[in-house]
Amino acid sequence: MNARRPSGPFREGDRVQLTGPKARMHTITLREDGELHTHHGVLKHSDLIGLPDGSVVANSAGHDYLALRPLMRDFAMSMPRGAAIVYPKDSAQIVMQADIFPGAVVVEAGVGSGALSLALLRAIGSDGRLTSFERREDFAEVARANVETFFGETPESWNVVVGDLAEELPAQFEDGTVDRVVLDMLAPWECMDVVADALTPGGVVICYIATATQLSRVAECIRATGLFTEPDASETMVRGWHVEGLAVRPDHRMVAHTGFLLTARRLAPGAVPPEVRRRASKSSYTDEDVELWTPGAVGDREITDKNLRKRAREAQKAASGARIAAASREGEPASE
Repeated sequence: MNARRPSGPFREGDRVQLTGPKARMHTITLREDGELHTHHGVLKHSDLIGLPDGSVVANSAGHDYLALRPLMRDFAMSMPRGAAIVYPKDSAQIVMQADIFPGAVVVEAGVGSGALSLALLRAIGSDGRLTSFERREDFAEVARANVETFFGETPESWNVVVGDLAEELPAQFEDGTVDRVVLDMLAPWECMDVVADALTPGGVVICYIATATQLSRVAECIRATGLFTEPDASETMVRGWHVEGLAVRPDHRMVAHTGFLLTARRLAPGAVPPEVRRRASKSSYTDEDVELWTPGAVGDREITDKNLRKRAREAQKAASGARIAAASREGEPASE
């Protein structure tokens, strides 16, 4: 991946994060004739173009706005979404716990809106390879546009395959050639056999799971294969702090449970891991038990087709702006 995050003066097509009165944030794509309209006044995009990153500009009503290019964390939280994103706190844990390294061959399923793909692509570098599987073409379209917007181009190290992982993974990779597999899907236990085949000995599988019942089922599935180390489960919670003089206290709000992470490593062929002694527990369940705790059953909202088309248009518009900015940096005419 040769794309670098843009630096230097703001250019047309750049993605810019504006922080205005009362710390309200707005993320815009710069256009020569563009304007940001709020109840605090109007800010012309042309007032920003040519200024360095970190500048402060005033709008028509005299209100100051701080202008910065968004960090990956900021971009992921503000980008158009088709599916729910993997939060930055979980993306960071995935990169660390799965040991995503430069040059790694990584498989991701599903791609969602592309937030996790950004972190994985940056971690594997230009010598790595990321293949993202997504069942829905409309979600894949949003993800492609978001990744192109962030990097200014579609990385050569990235390939998006529309289809079911269980069916497509064996066709894409020979056995034992994948370093890491990241599963963000409803039923990871359904594809654990093909994941085991694809992983190299010592390779890591990490699952991002929404509910405790899903966590239990995928852990028992991994144990039952006899092909992995003992699975390790965790979750990450982030609590901000208010720090002003001697007024130091935790924030009233925090980013608590978003999902569980479950990791395991592929054993060598024929290896039998040492027996783990455990207390007896209730490990039996039925499909009906699992269904009661799926995201749909517990009330997670699905995006409507109309909203998804809107998000796709927003993502494509942002990607077009990124192409304009990238062409400007290279001194070449932009292709719409």
